Amino acid sequence: MTALPDWIDDRLDPELDKKLTQRHVVETMLNSGRPFLSAQQIRARVDPDVTKETVRNRLNELRSIDVVAAETYPESITLYYVDHPESNWPLSPEDRRKLAHETPLETLSLGDFVRLRNPAGIRTLVLAGFQLSLLLFCLGAIAAVLGIDPTVGSENGLWEAAGNLFLACLLLLFAERAARKIRADGLEGLLPVGRRAPAE
Repeated sequence: MTALPDWIDDRLDPELDKKLTQRHVVETMLNSGRPFLSAQQIRARVDPDVTKETVRNRLNELRSIDVVAAETYPESITLYYVDHPESNWPLSPEDRRKLAHETPLETLSLGDFVRLRNPAGIRTLVLAGFQLSLLLFCLGAIAAVLGIDPTVGSENGLWEAAGNLFLACLLLLFAERAARKIRADGLEGLLPVGRRAPAE
């Protein structure tokens, strides 16, 4: 067992007949090496078989005794952290800026997707699907005008759509990387020629 600081140990409920104890949750948070974690991330570390509700119950208990604190951010993301008395929590301005740039898809797990429990992540996925559908529609229109067959063909319409979508995503990924390289290094960044040394 990890030795907990006295200020935490003194506040914990010594009751050990629970499937998930307060001590286990705090030890997991301290050993994670991360300053803050979502309930889903804590659950994955303590025991995937424990329900998210059980994890939230322990976190709420820990919040009520001032061992853990939480911050809720846009799109219903709640992050938990050990509320060290000597630290400058909640999050620093820099950490808040980092959080603002995280995408909701990073918090969408397979379980949340199947049970439709992460609205922000699912909405982002749906919007991405709409945009990719529009992209495929445009590519289909261009292919029809030019008389070109689809790149991937199949008797199964879903497989054909999936294959063409996969190729479109790869093309989009390479195009984005090329555009980023051009923005950073100019057109010379794409050419395999070495750069000339500056004239003295």
